[in-house]
Amino acid sequence: MERLRQLFSNPELRKRLLFTLVMLLIYRLGVHVSVPGVNAETLAKHLDKMGGLIGVVDLFSGGAFKKFSVFALGITPYITASIVLQLMGAVVPTLENLQKKEGEAGRQKINQWTRYLTVVLAFVQGFGIGSLAQGMGPDVVANPGLGFKMLCAFTLATGTIFVMWLGEQITERGVGNGISLLIFAGIVAGLPKALRTLGSMFRDSILQKGNVAPPGVFFLLIAVMIVVLISVVMVESASRRIPLHYARRVDSSRMASQRSSYLPLKVNTAGVMPVIFASSVIFFPATIAQFTHWDWLAKLSSYVNPQSHFWVYTPIFVGTIIFFAFFYTSIVFNPDETAENMKRSGGYIPGIRPGKETSVYMDGVLSKLTFVGAMYLAAVSIVPLLIMNQMPGLNFYFGGTSLLIVVGVAMDTVSQLESYQVMRHYDGFLEQGRVRGGRSSRGEARAR
Repeated sequence: MERLRQLFSNPELRKRLLFTLVMLLIYRLGVHVSVPGVNAETLAKHLDKMGGLIGVVDLFSGGAFKKFSVFALGITPYITASIVLQLMGAVVPTLENLQKKEGEAGRQKINQWTRYLTVVLAFVQGFGIGSLAQGMGPDVVANPGLGFKMLCAFTLATGTIFVMWLGEQITERGVGNGISLLIFAGIVAGLPKALRTLGSMFRDSILQKGNVAPPGVFFLLIAVMIVVLISVVMVESASRRIPLHYARRVDSSRMASQRSSYLPLKVNTAGVMPVIFASSVIFFPATIAQFTHWDWLAKLSSYVNPQSHFWVYTPIFVGTIIFFAFFYTSIVFNPDETAENMKRSGGYIPGIRPGKETSVYMDGVLSKLTFVGAMYLAAVSIVPLLIMNQMPGLNFYFGGTSLLIVVGVAMDTVSQLESYQVMRHYDGFLEQGRVRGGRSSRGEARAR
């Protein structure tokens, strides 16, 4: 409570917090506004049977997809557009120059292209979702046709643009990263339902109603949740510190000095992106099979279904996560570029030659950390699947991708709040410790 009081005692921070809460409230209200011309309840029942990638999209949209809300696509097209341009930056020289050499102007131009690509993707996805809803029968769409598909495309694209604008406003005038906070809010919105489901299953277990696991399993489940949560917090904040020394310099007093620092390499450099990529790639064939009704594709996709073929799905999923962890880390962190920048600034790692040997050394350390981080991501993602196999009626919101996103966004937001608090303390210190000169009172008033 004391921390909360300190947060709201800062006028600027209080204004930012209230603005962020209002924007999140508007987002959550928009989730309950359905696209016209659709029976949302009947559509939700059909989508519940599909699962696969539909569940992943619904997770990031905060339940808006299955409600066929105007925010059904959520921020997913924006994330996809950002990933596409980031990956293309490693291949297309023009984008690479904008990312690395143009500075702030280049980043603004890339952001502008990202918005344009987001609109295109949202329109195409909206048209496809309209076709999917129309193909489910007249009980879902009363007036099918090209007009309904175009209505869906325009409505969902407009909703995505508005959500993107909300995220940018939170980033600029609120607290934390707006896009991440919108995803965070969507995931957290499903926690009360999951807690109610878990509570009802625990009550049925005590009263011995139905085919429910014994009470001891639920206590074990809570213990596993706590262990996974603590592990995620520890690993997300863990890093390997590589010591750095800088060349000796002679200051004004002709004393030689040597500066020392360190380069932190996070254990999980890629974040949650490998899990998102792996889930999308694995569930993509099943989703296409549901749209096209191809029997051979449906049979092939059934072998990567965690419910029916768990022990076939698990090694494929783990291998895909490891691949995307190394792939995304190579995009986020470039050892050659880092080693060259260190060499230009006169920095070096003790015992390692500057230049190529430094790059090889950092690449070796980063490869080991990436492998450990990939195995950690795979373990956290598989734990909820193991639990759901033992307790099929439970929608597990406390592990996997959702837990990684919630913990990561919460830690980043808390860090930014602490930064605002530190800035305020420094301002207060400078205000109180100002040294006054020998001016008259009229001169002091004029100076003020």
